[in-house]
Amino acid sequence: MSLSRLSVELIPRSADALAADVATVKTTFPAADTLNIPDLMRFPLRSWDAAALVRPQFGNVIPHIRAIDIAPDAPLPGADQSGLEEILIVHGDLPADLSHRTYPNSTESIIRRYRREAPHLKVYAAFDPYRRAPWKELEDVARKKEAGAIGFFTQPVFDLKLFDLCREWMQGECVFWGLSPVIGPKSRSYWETTNHIVFPRDFSPTLEANILFAQTVLKELAQEKGKAYLMPVRIKLEQYLPALLDAVA
Repeated sequence: MSLSRLSVELIPRSADALAADVATVKTTFPAADTLNIPDLMRFPLRSWDAAALVRPQFGNVIPHIRAIDIAPDAPLPGADQSGLEEILIVHGDLPADLSHRTYPNSTESIIRRYRREAPHLKVYAAFDPYRRAPWKELEDVARKKEAGAIGFFTQPVFDLKLFDLCREWMQGECVFWGLSPVIGPKSRSYWETTNHIVFPRDFSPTLEANILFAQTVLKELAQEKGKAYLMPVRIKLEQYLPALLDAVA
């Protein structure tokens, strides 16, 4: 058995850096059939433009779209982009640059706009079991589905018990389960303070432990033809991805 979809998240630092990362994924991790690209304010390259750049080399690309960046009468990013088939709508954090204009959009309102104005696009939304009470997050899941989301990308998971619990909550849904290595105390502190992650007591922020955890999750998902995405931040792709090939074979 193998996964039905396997994505790698790549940061669009620049066109050249992105092209190099795509080449690395293709050569070191051929199991990946999809790329997903976040939209980060600290870089000038927008996610949908990055998707257009890499699609000739990698067919399935899912750009992240920040709901709070879209003006009421503005065109929807990527809506008329030839070849684009899937997008992920996230709410978006407020920018550090206060001159960057944002709008009081909900994720659901932007999903509805895409379903009305770009019905050819498959729309995913976010699921984050860490940021609030589970019942509130699952209410959000229901609202996003009602708005037109066909599936979800999770916040990366770091705990097998929570992973199993979330699979029960999301049973029957189309879910890309996130995995991201946390290497060293600074990386752990970032996840705890920024994303409110509660790590298990026996969590070890080493490369070896993170690879073992990812292998375990990927093997479980492969048994049920599930989906996953890998987010190798603050680590070289070639240090992390090849070690997971056996788990997804």
